[in-house]
Amino acid sequence: MSGLPPGVDPVRVLHEVRWRRDQFVSLLETLCRAESPSLDPVAQQAVHTVLAANLEALGYVVRGLPGPRSGVHLYARPRRRRRGAPMQLLMGHYDTVWPAGTLATMPFAIEGDRARGPGVYDMKGGLAQVVVALATLRGLGLEPAVTPVVLVNADEEVGSRESGRHVRRLARIADRALVLEPSLGIEGRLKTARKGVARYTVTVKGRAAHAGLDPTAGASAILELSHVIQALFALNDPAQGVTVNVGTIDGGLRPNVVAPESRAVVDVRTRSSADAERVDAAIRALGPVTAGTALRVEGGVGRPPLEPTPRNSALFETARALGSRVDLALEGGLAGGGSDGSTASQYTATLDGLGPVGDGAHAAHEYLEIGPTLDRAALLALLLLAPPSQARSR
Repeated sequence: MSGLPPGVDPVRVLHEVRWRRDQFVSLLETLCRAESPSLDPVAQQAVHTVLAANLEALGYVVRGLPGPRSGVHLYARPRRRRRGAPMQLLMGHYDTVWPAGTLATMPFAIEGDRARGPGVYDMKGGLAQVVVALATLRGLGLEPAVTPVVLVNADEEVGSRESGRHVRRLARIADRALVLEPSLGIEGRLKTARKGVARYTVTVKGRAAHAGLDPTAGASAILELSHVIQALFALNDPAQGVTVNVGTIDGGLRPNVVAPESRAVVDVRTRSSADAERVDAAIRALGPVTAGTALRVEGGVGRPPLEPTPRNSALFETARALGSRVDLALEGGLAGGGSDGSTASQYTATLDGLGPVGDGAHAAHEYLEIGPTLDRAALLALLLLAPPSQARSR
């Protein structure tokens, strides 16, 4: 599917995108100044309104998909579309890790070819790319054979617990999914693989007793937790890309009481679904070694790994072929964090990391490079013009 429709000049598409630089920067600034923390649905409404207005101006019908606790997710499709045409899914999120008021200490700024500010790289720059790519196709009178629809959620940074069902529903019927998460590293690598993410809480129940008067009558949940923690860390396998980290622990009542309860919260990252299943089984099989204690394991896989399946690899090769026509040399890489691309990949060909080139996701030095990011918008426009895939097998 690496070809383009007859008459499409990739260089002309690139020039049209670059001509829209001021549009991109203006929209990026507006999106950045509309602060949208994950846990503040009211604040998120401003960025939702901005995106909706831009997409409606491009001939899209926009619907809000509210969640019980999260903000309103945005779904948009062309007002006019060909009946029976296949669909491609453009994915992103507008929630950020930055709390309201961050602009006071981390203001939006343009420094030469670099834009700084909370969320510019992860991932409001990617949202601006979507608008510019769609505006470019409209301006050149180019209509994709695969209908683009847009899903922008409001809770990605906190696990997509409410929007995940919309991701799954749309990915099941999509020919492909294009994810505008930021690129990997300043080199701008596409994210051809992502580690899966799992989270567990292991709770130990013991028996309280006076630590001085009758210690043997008790069963220390903290002592048992120390054994559990060692067993968890023993599951690490760096060669296979498996990381198991006990991030927090708590428990006990006071120094002179044998602890009746304790718990640990565990983060697990794996490169393959097979490893995720193996580690999951090992954690659930943990048993107590301290007499009088019992274990309870809660949690599981939140996002599966994004793996280089045949259909994902084919889409990556399509991107490489199209990129070469506008002097973009594209490489792939493994990202340690999860995204909605990992979920979409369970159902359709998925390419992640098509968003901004820059650095500093979730960090105070967050920035994107404007020129290279615009070139990625041109790549996105070309991918939108690619014909449908011939198969949807893994």
